[in-house]
Amino acid sequence: RTSSHVISARRCTGMASIATGLKRSEEASIDPYSSGRVSSCTTSHSLSPESVSDRLNLYEHFLGSRIAEGLADRTALLTADGALTYGEVDARAGQYANLLVEAGLRPEERVLIAMPDGLDFVAALFGIIRAGGVVVMINPQLKPNQIRYFYEYIRARVALVHDEVADTFQAVLAEADHRPDFIRVGTPDFTATLTAHSDAHPTFPSHEDDAAIWIFSGGTTGHPKAAVQSHRSFVNTTELYGHGVLGITPDDVTLSVPKLFFGYAMGINLFFPFSVGATAVLFPERCTAETLFAKIEAFKPTILANVPTMVNHLLGHPDAPNQDLSSVRLVTSAGEALPAELHRRWNALCGVPLLDGLGTAEMWHIFISNRPGDVKPGTLGQVVPGFQVEVRGEDGEVLGPDEVGYLWVKGDSRASGYWQQREKTRQAFVGDWYVSGDMISMDADGYVTYCGRADDMLKVSGKWMSPGELENCLLEHEAVQEVAVVGVRSTDGLIKPEAFAVVATGHTPGGALAAVLQEWARTRLEPYKYPREVTFMDDLPRTHLGKVDRGKLSREAAQS
Repeated sequence: RTSSHVISARRCTGMASIATGLKRSEEASIDPYSSGRVSSCTTSHSLSPESVSDRLNLYEHFLGSRIAEGLADRTALLTADGALTYGEVDARAGQYANLLVEAGLRPEERVLIAMPDGLDFVAALFGIIRAGGVVVMINPQLKPNQIRYFYEYIRARVALVHDEVADTFQAVLAEADHRPDFIRVGTPDFTATLTAHSDAHPTFPSHEDDAAIWIFSGGTTGHPKAAVQSHRSFVNTTELYGHGVLGITPDDVTLSVPKLFFGYAMGINLFFPFSVGATAVLFPERCTAETLFAKIEAFKPTILANVPTMVNHLLGHPDAPNQDLSSVRLVTSAGEALPAELHRRWNALCGVPLLDGLGTAEMWHIFISNRPGDVKPGTLGQVVPGFQVEVRGEDGEVLGPDEVGYLWVKGDSRASGYWQQREKTRQAFVGDWYVSGDMISMDADGYVTYCGRADDMLKVSGKWMSPGELENCLLEHEAVQEVAVVGVRSTDGLIKPEAFAVVATGHTPGGALAAVLQEWARTRLEPYKYPREVTFMDDLPRTHLGKVDRGKLSREAAQS
């Protein structure tokens, strides 16, 4: 077997079952866009079997079908304010759908959501989709210049913005060229207006390829790009990864470090549990190690969606050895590369399976992952069945085992392209494939190692170097809490690695520690890979999705 590691793509059985249910037109007598609640099997006699089989709406799949199955009284969400049932979430989603349609929303128009995690976020999302709209979620804590960019780029018909951040968003709105209808969410007046609306609303008969949700790229090297994702994408990955790899069941309780506006969290902490009638824990406050430990103690989750940065914070917390993680059956890690050293520390301290994986906005969610019972630290695991991954060189040829090349992936979760980015769409979406800027290698057994972004890879002394290798080496030193490595052009025009480090408690940053870390790397890696400079920081800069902003670090290094 070569590193192309071909796994045949297939249409997920869940989607086929939906289509089968929707084909029962002879059993239905209600038009799919008439008034009143419509079940997942309801359709119109006028639709042909071929067109009916293409109907798919995420509201029906993830929420409406749970009501049709008699799960209205089952707990859907756990919050600090108490438990909420599927029936309560469904009713609020219907009210949002009616509110938005009354405000002028038409099918296929975009609605911006800038809200903290909670009932209103979830209900708004499903209400928008139920009415045929397109969901665009952004971080509610964005800075004004970022907010303005999203206003202009998204061109939403309506903006749903929580009261806590609404003043900032409204101030920017007054100066924006595109001004969506602005609705301030979370005030007593708004809640009274919302709940005065009927909770019964028809489900728009979306096509499976219709745009459902925009998922943004990390934006580490410029403005974030929107990958336009269809209804089919979310159902497909829920089946292949959520059910096939995580094995999610109705008894699971999910909890996420990232917030729902991040597509990774939306999958594990909303769509995956809702697909089986499980329970999701939501909390609006910023996630810290203390907060996360408290939520685990209070809600006893079985699945935790994590990121490497928080893994690091948890391990560095002085009370970490005393925490009870016995309820957690598995933890996922995505969003950034998980250094092998962090994985080793996690295993030694926690003993809970940590499944590192890789997903992209363009494929919505994770398509390479370690498995419960089959975890290989330092790797991303293997390709999720139903997706196909190949490692290719610059000219597109498939490379052999352990060779480093570009990640090519295909499957039914691929986006249709980038919004208003024609040239970048042509470069990244080639035939059935998405060509990522990620560099990987794959061994003969199909285990994938992440080598970094192509634009992050460094050519030092004429040889390729992965920043992640040096980062992992430096993390092995007790003085380093967190670190990022970027390439900096020296006065002679050559690229050299520079490390930006956050010092662990009990250690003092400065020239002496920098020299120690340089020598540490020299004795453990090939000589050319040691950091020529070590800069100490209180915190590493982050993008709108919480990833390390390597572009900003590179610019700061170039100016110093």
